[in-house]
Amino acid sequence: MNWPYELQIGWRYTRAGRGGRRNRFISFISGVSVLGIALGVAALIIVLSVMNGFQKEVRDRMLSVIAHVELLESQGQALPDWQATAAKAKQNPAVAAAAPFVAAQVLIARGEDMRGAVVRGIEPALEAELTPLAAKLNKEGSLSRLQAGGWGIIVGAELARTLGVREGDKLTLVAPSGQVTPAGVIPRYKQFTLVGIFNAGHYEYDSGLALIHVEDAARFFRVDGPTGVQLRLNDVHQARQVGDQLALSLGGEIRVRDWTRTNANWYDAVQVEKRMMSIILTLIVAVAAFNLVSTLVMTVTDKQADIAILRTLGASPRSIMAIFMVQGALAGVLGTLSGVALGLLVAFNLDVIVPTIEWALNTQFLPASMYLISHMPSDPRMNDIAPLVLISLALAFLATLYPSWRASRVQPAEALRYE
Repeated sequence: MNWPYELQIGWRYTRAGRGGRRNRFISFISGVSVLGIALGVAALIIVLSVMNGFQKEVRDRMLSVIAHVELLESQGQALPDWQATAAKAKQNPAVAAAAPFVAAQVLIARGEDMRGAVVRGIEPALEAELTPLAAKLNKEGSLSRLQAGGWGIIVGAELARTLGVREGDKLTLVAPSGQVTPAGVIPRYKQFTLVGIFNAGHYEYDSGLALIHVEDAARFFRVDGPTGVQLRLNDVHQARQVGDQLALSLGGEIRVRDWTRTNANWYDAVQVEKRMMSIILTLIVAVAAFNLVSTLVMTVTDKQADIAILRTLGASPRSIMAIFMVQGALAGVLGTLSGVALGLLVAFNLDVIVPTIEWALNTQFLPASMYLISHMPSDPRMNDIAPLVLISLALAFLATLYPSWRASRVQPAEALRYE
């Protein structure tokens, strides 16, 4: 193909470097610049993929226990007609399932051991369609043991271990609000039978959540019925948008909370941490990209005679500038593409690479006894990789501007004086 001569010469300068000792040194510096860009891009892809993987793992475990959206009475009382509220919410095409609930904090006691926990009163038949945890308990048969009036309870594995209880043992629940009598305020408590133990894989819920029947919860907490409705959405990522839509359609008497707001501290912390990590690692790419400046400056100094000859043959300063911009841009493209390939190769094979390194070093990076997740998850996403590629190419292009401009200012007579 008849490529423009600027592109041909720029490509020749990029791959040249064996003609002499100085050229070999320039070629080595250029290779280091390309390698630096590649390693920076690869590191950024790997780190962001691992952060996405951790975020996905924790989010999935969290959403296996809690609903995507909650509808609550604005004054904190029981909903006047939860069925009507659920039916109106399900008119939104994004809502897949709905179930009533009663939630409150209690003290759970067995003997002298006492722990604080959140008790959620649920309707077993509807809850199985709402959360993966309830569906799992339904398959195991534990959920069906929650019968109205049976005063059964299901607790998390960590809470059961802390209290030292097994299925069939008795637990005493103490309500936060006492009962007023002529003798004063007496704590209100009720004995429940442990009918099941769940393991959600999330310490916060395994150690601080208990499930009982919604009618038992209403009687125990002395409310007229369910205090809210839980919703499962077709797309968990649309929770905020759907929540805002439901808030408008249901009116001011219903308070709407989605999972990103009920877990705002965790959700915001993850977003800020990911953003800051992206900025820090992008600086690595920037440093590597601007190493191209020194490479091109040395190339311009070495190629002054070539520049002078091209100028005497009629090449314009713009063409001279384009030649060295092509050289720098090609180095940036090669480094970026190599970094993307390396980063994706590692990110998609972390489940093999990390265990191999652990075996070789005889260590474990994420001990199951200390961390929520015992393996290194990875989730490469195009919306992270595409901006990274564009930023890397833009930085490489910017690094070529000053040396290329200096090359275009070389005077032929001065350059050829000592040749």
